[in-house]
Order: sequence, then structure tokens, then C-alpha cells
Amino acid sequence: MTAWDAFILGAVQGLTEFLPVSSSGHLVLGQALLDLPDEGIAFVIAVHVATLVSVLVVYRDRVSWLALGALRAEREAWRYLNMLVVGTLPAALVGMVLWDAVEHLFQSLWAVGLGFLFTAAILVSSRGPLDRAASKGLDIRLALIIGCAQALAVAPGVSRSGATVVTALWLGVPAAEAAAFSFLLSIPAILGAALLNLLQSGGGSAMTGVELMTVSVGGLAAAVFGVLAIRMFVQMLREKTFPRFAYYVGPLGLVLLIWTMVG
Repeated sequence: MTAWDAFILGAVQGLTEFLPVSSSGHLVLGQALLDLPDEGIAFVIAVHVATLVSVLVVYRDRVSWLALGALRAEREAWRYLNMLVVGTLPAALVGMVLWDAVEHLFQSLWAVGLGFLFTAAILVSSRGPLDRAASKGLDIRLALIIGCAQALAVAPGVSRSGATVVTALWLGVPAAEAAAFSFLLSIPAILGAALLNLLQSGGGSAMTGVELMTVSVGGLAAAVFGVLAIRMFVQMLREKTFPRFAYYVGPLGLVLLIWTMVG
């Protein structure tokens, strides 16, 4: 992999991880149709950690409050942390129980196409809740429901950020808080993915100077574009233009399904 390849792949990872277009679906699509270079396990882990950094940068005030509040035994901080834990459980359970079935979906462009169409439908449905006033704050019950929506996104083509944010909007959670909870909820998901890749690799091996450079370039690109993606996402929620992402993933899903039928 060249440094340019690493930059492109890192940028794509950073954008698709947070925009509601499904990073997993684009990974499968790119590997199947675009002849992308083999990334290597070190690169995969690096870009996952880099996208985690993006969340920590954008939501540094919230993360600092949670960390300091937990140390000070503040009730609200622990309440929010408990909601993040509860919201993480459904996806973790699906990953542990159904991983073999989910892994099989990553070999199917048909499944990815259906996932993209499902994401498009979710995004279109957000027009309703975006146009009405928010009515609820987050609680444990809502966190569990949002977590169930996140569990759907273990399938390629289904956007994690799209599913969680739109579910929160339908539950009456304000748009800014829905986005914040969704992206903070991505922290354990991203850490889990990085850890899984590390365990599957057996710990990896020492990198050469060139490999270290490409991994660094890819990680930096993923972090920078991840920050841009999160801010774009939040801005489009604020402007109520968020459903426009459906105009991308919907046609992409249709084209992919047609491709699989005629190919």
C-alpha cells in the first residue's frame, strides 16, 4: 500500500464511520468492486483508533465531564455512563451470539444492497421527528431502545449513526443530544472492533519504516476526516437536511442489487 492509498482509505473510513452511509457497507463494496489494496491488520486497527480520537476531539467537553464526574461520584455522570453501558449491550450480545451469521453477510453484495436501502428508508423517516419539537430526555429505557437500533448496524450496509440517531429522534430526544449519545455510544463499539481485529491477528508483527508511514498517514486522515464528518452530521441535523443522505445510499443500494442480479 502506498501513502496515497493509505490517505484515501483513511479518509473514506473517517467519513463513512460517522456519516449515515455505513462504513462496513462501503468496505465490502470497495473490496469487491474497486480492487482496493490489502490494508493489513495494523492499518485496520490504526484507522479504528483514529476515528475514536475524532469522537474524543469533537465531544471532549462531554467526555471530560463524564471522566471527572465518575471520579467525583457525581450522580448525573454515572447515570449517563450507565446509559452508555446499557446502550452497548444489544450490539455486543448480537456480536457474540450471531457473529458467524453476520460474518457471512459480509460476503454478500446482495445483503449490502439491502442494507443500503434499509438505511435510506431510515433516513427518509427522520423527516417527521425533525419537524416536531423534541419532548424527552434520555433515560435507561430509551438508551436500551437506541442500543437495539445500533445492534441492527452489525449488518453491512446498515448505518450505525443513522439507525441510532433516527431512533432517538423518533423517541423524542433533541437532535443535538441524539447525535451526542450516538457518537459517544460509538466509543465502545470502535474499541471492540479494534480489539477483535487485534485478537484475530494474534498480536501482529513488527512494522517496517514504510508500513509505519502508511499506517500513520491512514490514521491521521481517518482522524481529520472523522472530525469533519461528525461536524457535518450535526450541522445537517441542525438544518434539518439530514435526510438528504438517503439520496446517496438509496440509489447505491438499488444499483448494487441490480449489479448482483445481472452480474
